[in-house]
Amino acid sequence: MITVIDQTIREGMQYQGVVFSLDQRMKILAFQEQLGVDVCQAGYPSAHPQEAGMVRHMADHAAKNGYRIRVAALGRAFMQDADTLLNTGIHDVHLHLHIKNSATRAEVEKTCTGLGIVVDHIRTTRPDAVICVAMLDMGRTGPALFDTCIRFLCRDLKIDMLSLPDTSGIMAPNQVAERIKKAVCHAEDTAVSIHCHNDFGMASANTIMGIVAGARALEVSALGIGERNGIGDLYTVAKLLADQGISCRFDHENMAAITAYYAFVDAIVKEQTGQGLISPPTPVFGQAVHTHVAGTHADGAFGISSTPNFHLNLLCGRRMVQKYLTLHTIAFNPARLDNITRAIKNASMQKCRRLEKTEIQEIAASSN
Repeated sequence: MITVIDQTIREGMQYQGVVFSLDQRMKILAFQEQLGVDVCQAGYPSAHPQEAGMVRHMADHAAKNGYRIRVAALGRAFMQDADTLLNTGIHDVHLHLHIKNSATRAEVEKTCTGLGIVVDHIRTTRPDAVICVAMLDMGRTGPALFDTCIRFLCRDLKIDMLSLPDTSGIMAPNQVAERIKKAVCHAEDTAVSIHCHNDFGMASANTIMGIVAGARALEVSALGIGERNGIGDLYTVAKLLADQGISCRFDHENMAAITAYYAFVDAIVKEQTGQGLISPPTPVFGQAVHTHVAGTHADGAFGISSTPNFHLNLLCGRRMVQKYLTLHTIAFNPARLDNITRAIKNASMQKCRRLEKTEIQEIAASSN
């Protein structure tokens, strides 16, 4: 069973400076609980005392209400941040640090020693803590350093989860698969989690390939909201994995709740930045996904809308024209359908654009 970590809140606040209020976070947490998300990464407590207070409130609320979802938070792998995380009452402690590819052996050893002290402190303070560590940019780390760090984290420190981010968003799916397979071989009992950025539009595909290659957890967000171009999309990844028989608790079939969740996040982003995340070409949720011009495409069911939206230009055929006329209840003579189609194609070619409904009505009427 794959663990789903929803980072809409924490990663989302790295998208153009968006900030989620406590009420908004509580609503997001409720959506995640309803949909079967395993872990909510609720914030970055060391950023501000009120941020820590919000994470604490969410963790308390989830516990008091018997939620199955676990509330987590992210911080630097420093003692001060570790204590801040622990003071929020969370049990899922997510840490990050970065080792440059140019680091010397002494620098690597110093970083690893410091991390070991922090991890020991967390285990002493909260023995039941689930510790997740991210310390590499998977796409920019050389093979030797990659292997060294993973062996240290998984075999020496025996952390619970190793997060492997393609921080720069530069990897292709085959490259992600190769890296994850190698990491899983080194990780032993530590679960590997995949976190992919979308700079080249590969985040969701890379996340899927990471799971197929052996990762046991995925880090995604609603609408892929996140730093720069975002990260993998929660629904898209979960749905496509389910179609391949890879199961998780996320209820990808509850489209009503998913649509409400995505619309809620989109509205917040639009209010604060002036532009929402859902645009016409947004997969599944955008308007264009159920807009068709070619007739063969119009035979499928696309997106979340049950109502198709057809446009007629020079590429349309008689079947598409018939669908359009029927959908818009435009009267026409079936025996004249070929003539109507020909007239629509000619008019579109002459005008160098699609035709409007009134123009198509006139062509249909004149052909009777």
